[in-house]
Amino acid sequence: MENIYGQYKERVEGVMDDLLYKLNGYNNDIINAGGDPVFDHISARIKSDRSMREKLARLGLAVTPEMALSENVHDAVGVRIVTCFIDDIFENIKQIRALKGVTVLEEKDYLTNAKPNGYRSYHLIISIEEPFEDAAGATPGMWYAEIQLRTIAMDSWAALEHRLKYKKQISDTALIVAELKRVADELASCDVSMQTIRDMIKEIKHEDSAC
Repeated sequence: MENIYGQYKERVEGVMDDLLYKLNGYNNDIINAGGDPVFDHISARIKSDRSMREKLARLGLAVTPEMALSENVHDAVGVRIVTCFIDDIFENIKQIRALKGVTVLEEKDYLTNAKPNGYRSYHLIISIEEPFEDAAGATPGMWYAEIQLRTIAMDSWAALEHRLKYKKQISDTALIVAELKRVADELASCDVSMQTIRDMIKEIKHEDSAC
């Protein structure tokens, strides 16, 4: 069976690589200008053949390369930006908005409005203009990606929650869900405290430099 991305597979990989180049580019520019890095690390993936086929079927869409890469499905390319501090999430969003050829199409703020299970993150759906033809036959091409932004604490919780929630043979699942929510809230409080400490350090440095 042919890969769901068909003849466009290499182009999808090119879109992912170009997006990573752009994201690392503004981070390096900030560092070279004497600022602090705005993220700790980035990871990226192309949605697997199986996952994309299952998503298309679940949405009642044609299981074709053209549909997988259309404006109806935005996460063939997925990027996760992990930051040290909460404020850095919003700095990254600002930088992403300023990227040439990139347009933010949709935002989901799970920082202000955490999911009931405690999940926190900030999601962006973006379009990326590329000089090569897209799956709809347009040149320049329009491609899509999902970007998730979260702190190290949020990322650690999400990774562990993902593992734990699939554990079998647990009788009291409600207790586990409640405990995971409690831990998420505690980590969120830690994020706020760390941001406060960072702000205090900046203020002290500013006062010292003014002396």
